[in-house]
Amino acid sequence: MHVRPVTHPDLPLVDHRFSDLLGQDSWMRLPATVRRRFGKRVRGGASVTYQGVVTNMQMNWAGWTLAQLARLIGAPLPYDLSCVGKPAVVIVTEDIAGNGQFWIRQYGRASGFPQMIHSSKRFSGATGIEEYIGYGIGMGLRVVEENGALLFKSDHYFLSVFGKRIKIPKPFAPGALVIGHHDLGSGRFRFSMRLRHALLGTVLSQDAEFQDAKE
Repeated sequence: MHVRPVTHPDLPLVDHRFSDLLGQDSWMRLPATVRRRFGKRVRGGASVTYQGVVTNMQMNWAGWTLAQLARLIGAPLPYDLSCVGKPAVVIVTEDIAGNGQFWIRQYGRASGFPQMIHSSKRFSGATGIEEYIGYGIGMGLRVVEENGALLFKSDHYFLSVFGKRIKIPKPFAPGALVIGHHDLGSGRFRFSMRLRHALLGTVLSQDAEFQDAKE
């Protein structure tokens, strides 16, 4: 019988949700620092903050158009190329009411207020994990390990209307989204995002480097 360790009340909780999704063999192929980041669970209401800088941002005309249109539903995609070289902040908060996490991503811009991207990760659905961006829109994710990186790949997009879930057909979906967590050593990691459309190619990409949160 497998017995999970008991944690001290003042220490972070052990989080098995990501390792269970990935599988033990794939989980152990990740660097120890990645396992530590995704293997600890902050207590309800508490947050973990990562600070960094955007190192790359590219989009073609289709990506720019999509990012601008998405501003009508809360701007879930980065839309300003001037964010390169500007500060980036990620805040992860445990969802007290549900089995999930709230994520806030803040990207500086050359002028005006920083862009704020809000989403919620819930450990549910056919793939075991889903990301919601609001307005009833979400996507099912697949969690995989590739070359020591932890990747979140879109499996499908859906729309919730009056309690019913409607899967969005692929021809009407924005494309295949891959979000990556790449360890850089010395307490640093790279966040990557690639949105690729079958006909339009890579419509949007972004990279940012972050430093581990202080305990």
